[in-house]
Amino acid sequence: MTLSLSRSVVFNYKGAKLRQYFDKQLMRNTSIKYIFTTILLSVGLTTQAQYTDIINSDRPGRSMSAYAPGNGVYQIEIGGFYERREHDKLNTENSQFGTDFALRVGMLEEKLELSWRGTYLWDRFTQHDGQDPHTLNQHNFYDNTIGAKYLIFEPKSREPNLYSWRANHTNFDIRDLIPAVSVYLGTNIFIGDNPFFPNESGSISVKAGVITQSHFAGRWVLTTNFFIDRLGGDEELFNYALTLTHALYDGRYSVFVEHQGYSSSSYSDGIFRIGGARLINSNIQVDLSAGINTKNTPSRVFGGIGLSYRLDYHKDFLIPQPIQEEDKNGTLDSEKKEKKKTLHHKAGKKTREDKRKQKKVRKKRKKSNPFDINY
Repeated sequence: MTLSLSRSVVFNYKGAKLRQYFDKQLMRNTSIKYIFTTILLSVGLTTQAQYTDIINSDRPGRSMSAYAPGNGVYQIEIGGFYERREHDKLNTENSQFGTDFALRVGMLEEKLELSWRGTYLWDRFTQHDGQDPHTLNQHNFYDNTIGAKYLIFEPKSREPNLYSWRANHTNFDIRDLIPAVSVYLGTNIFIGDNPFFPNESGSISVKAGVITQSHFAGRWVLTTNFFIDRLGGDEELFNYALTLTHALYDGRYSVFVEHQGYSSSSYSDGIFRIGGARLINSNIQVDLSAGINTKNTPSRVFGGIGLSYRLDYHKDFLIPQPIQEEDKNGTLDSEKKEKKKTLHHKAGKKTREDKRKQKKVRKKRKKSNPFDINY
């Protein structure tokens, strides 16, 4: 993940400017408070939909968002990075330049995403052996996966508080931690003689995982990824990622912190990343990130920059609603249903409305004739 700017903020950068203006000038009046809150809620409620008015990028973190870009949206996320590795025991070092990319397409009523994700790496390997170090240059795909992601569960939004902007956008509610859940299934493709995976060159393996995403306290997003990679290949790999994203007061900016772990029969590691992103406009985002690992066999230090861009051909799906018909008395079907709801749960009992009317009549009769015992 995932700086999901469009989901961690309920308004874009234009909305942020409006909020600042209202905060300083208009929040003194109660009626204006109500109007301001209603406007923001009308924008915020759209965050539960798949499609968003601004780009929803997985960069610059490495975790995937649980949400698709939206039906009819074509999105490219690309970046460049540099990494340096040093292995104390083997006395080796690597200088690596690479580009990572993702092509994402949303379809099937917002829930399905098809993607091609990969990393192409240029590596300069140096073996320090005495006074004459040995150097080897190599390059190929370090990651090359075609897959699909499908949203299987999306939590319902809470009922908005029309009298408090803070209650809707900053207060923490434990129910907000209920995540959206997606599943992913993909195929790893290794092309040619791959020096990074020599035993898997020309082979195909499977990548499968579960993705969750929670939005809480207005501007915070927690994303988790759990994947089993290279199933059917030479060596299976389990990896996970935990990403916490926060949108700043200026809605154009977000920051994140991420932890990613790997485990296989021959290699395990833990990585920490930090970074930020800036929204240029509704379809373009730029980002910056850096990270280190937790061990020295090898030690890793890296940093990168990136760009996300989308072509937005989204069209909303309109769900037809049945037309309510009036009866001879001019009563709508919905009004009839409301009347039925007022009936007491025990058969033969009078309605609550009738009881209220009886109480009013009794009070009037009691006031008019205190000696009348037939009330």
